[in-house]
Amino acid sequence: MSFLQRLFGRKPTSPATLTGLGTLAADMHSHLLPGLDDGAETVEHSLHLLRALRDLGFRKLIMTPHIMGDFYKNTPEGIRAALALLREAAAQAGLADVALECAAEYYLDEFLGYKLADGTEMLTFGGDKRYLLFETSYMNEPLNLFEIIFEMKAQGYSPVLAHPERYTYLYGRFDEIEQLRNNHGVLMQVNLNSLAGYYSSAAKKVAEQLIDGGLVDFVGTDTHHLRHTETLSRRVLPQPYMQKLLQLPLLNQTL
Repeated sequence: MSFLQRLFGRKPTSPATLTGLGTLAADMHSHLLPGLDDGAETVEHSLHLLRALRDLGFRKLIMTPHIMGDFYKNTPEGIRAALALLREAAAQAGLADVALECAAEYYLDEFLGYKLADGTEMLTFGGDKRYLLFETSYMNEPLNLFEIIFEMKAQGYSPVLAHPERYTYLYGRFDEIEQLRNNHGVLMQVNLNSLAGYYSSAAKKVAEQLIDGGLVDFVGTDTHHLRHTETLSRRVLPQPYMQKLLQLPLLNQTL
């Protein structure tokens, strides 16, 4: 019986049955593109992270550098240039068996509103699904959240909220996360390392609540450095909630 059959054909009896993340196929949130944000600084660093994610079982990486106001002023042209550079380096390093693509992680600020209003090209993933990954401040609730969500959808994008479990302003307000997804059509992406309490115990709790409620649409590694990939391997894979997570109809497998 294959690993996929063991995982989905019958319920796993022990966390030890999970040895990798190959069933996810694609990671849709990472910061591997070199020199663009607080992730990989060099091509060599990118290759180290790429190898680590390949060893975990991923065969497609959709890399999502930050686009954030005046801080990370990345453009589609600059992101695609970094992608081309990394693809060439990966081929030379014998890593061509991993498909490399790009999108972006947009910070919800006034600049995102301007981009949507003036028709600036937005980097999405998922082909004609046009998934648009965005994040907010971790502590301060954005006053224009619903306005931005409405504008995204009006322009044909499918909004994906990055790591909702990490927003402290939503702690104790789980019903509002449910409403964002079920009433406003915002897809939810959980960071895998949240399951190990990497960010905080509170983030771990919310991630588990999202899994229990069947409210997770995507999972991502949000890889910035080797500490993230080491945590995935050593602490996340053995977590009991990984078994529950992988039984959800995650959209990673459709990318």
